[in-house]
Amino acid sequence: MTAPIATSTLAVNGGTPAVTTRIPRRHRWGANELGALEQMVKQETLLYWQAPQTEALLAEFREIYPLAHCMPCSSGSAALHIAVAALKLEPGSEVIVPAITDMGSVIGILYQQLVPVFADVQADSVNLDPVDVRARITAKTRAIMPVHLAGCPCDMAELMAIAQEHDLHVIEDCAQAWGARWQGELVGLQGDFGCYSFNDYKHLSCGDGGMVGTNNDRLGDGLSKWGDKHYDRVSGGRNPLTLSPNYRITEPQSAVAWAQLKRHDDWIEPRVKLGRKLRQGLADIPGIMMQPEKPGNSHSYWFIMLRLIPSCWRASRAEIVAALKAEGVAGDAGYLPSPVYGYPAFRNHDFFAGRWPLREAGLTTMDYGEVCCPEAEAVLADCMTLVWHEAVPEAYVDETIVAFHKVFAAFGADK
Repeated sequence: MTAPIATSTLAVNGGTPAVTTRIPRRHRWGANELGALEQMVKQETLLYWQAPQTEALLAEFREIYPLAHCMPCSSGSAALHIAVAALKLEPGSEVIVPAITDMGSVIGILYQQLVPVFADVQADSVNLDPVDVRARITAKTRAIMPVHLAGCPCDMAELMAIAQEHDLHVIEDCAQAWGARWQGELVGLQGDFGCYSFNDYKHLSCGDGGMVGTNNDRLGDGLSKWGDKHYDRVSGGRNPLTLSPNYRITEPQSAVAWAQLKRHDDWIEPRVKLGRKLRQGLADIPGIMMQPEKPGNSHSYWFIMLRLIPSCWRASRAEIVAALKAEGVAGDAGYLPSPVYGYPAFRNHDFFAGRWPLREAGLTTMDYGEVCCPEAEAVLADCMTLVWHEAVPEAYVDETIVAFHKVFAAFGADK
């Protein structure tokens, strides 16, 4: 790769763009999916229970993620809700979650009449900060939900140690982290539950779908009930003992998800290879911080999150990102509009028709208007995200590295 020339005119100022290679459209579905769907339409029923496509999906999933008790479901959000419900926590119990995550992480917590407690994130990984998790534990804390953001594994050693010390459950949100590894082991296998997503935007997709699994026999016994109206499919009977939602997967979803899992490594490995190439190419730019790949861990690069360290630049984030986009880099400023606690629903405690009955009943004093996670707010103020998937060409990555060097040469604070 040719090093950029410091005096090159930025494309935003009329110069030649550094990136001329375009990211092609992805071809995510093919013969395997078509074959499975062809078999599916010959079936007598498309209900998931003990049906051919869902049974094949479960077998393939367990070959990769050895979780004894599994429930395939309608989404990653549903998987998390099932896991939370299976804990059977008292109303008002608290679950610690990162301030930067998808809304799907907290929906199930709120619907189970529990309290999401937002903890700050680490500056580099943008994952739960174990130090702040400790500070947020109260007498009502019952669980921790680590989110492996963008495919970067959380510090599971520290989080599991905290959980054991305080007798807390751990639900791993692996929606963005297919193929990510913590100390050589796939994420989702350390906590009490691992929850995965087959959403259209994820590494593996069947449009929408999910999977929740556990190796805890006590929690796994009857796991499917929590996503199937609490019907007992094993012994039969439609006389539910308690309230559960209907989050069942369908046979068409299972057919496509099975075929996607057959290519699990094919989808992950190109992302990892090129993600590491980008990391190496940007390592000498002091104004950029990528999520780390710590020894023994493997980032699966669902997308690229970069922090543009303000003290290292002589331009605003908006100016830097505009210059990079003019060079041909596919990316945008920011990630979420605010930490989750800053969303209007949380600021207004508008969870059930403009109200939060749990708070009105005196089962929590949580006021999300008073929550502050300084690092999470700083991340969202200075980060940018890059488009990343298995079809990204290596030439595009090489040119993107040149583009970042070119823009830093123009706007770097050390100039």
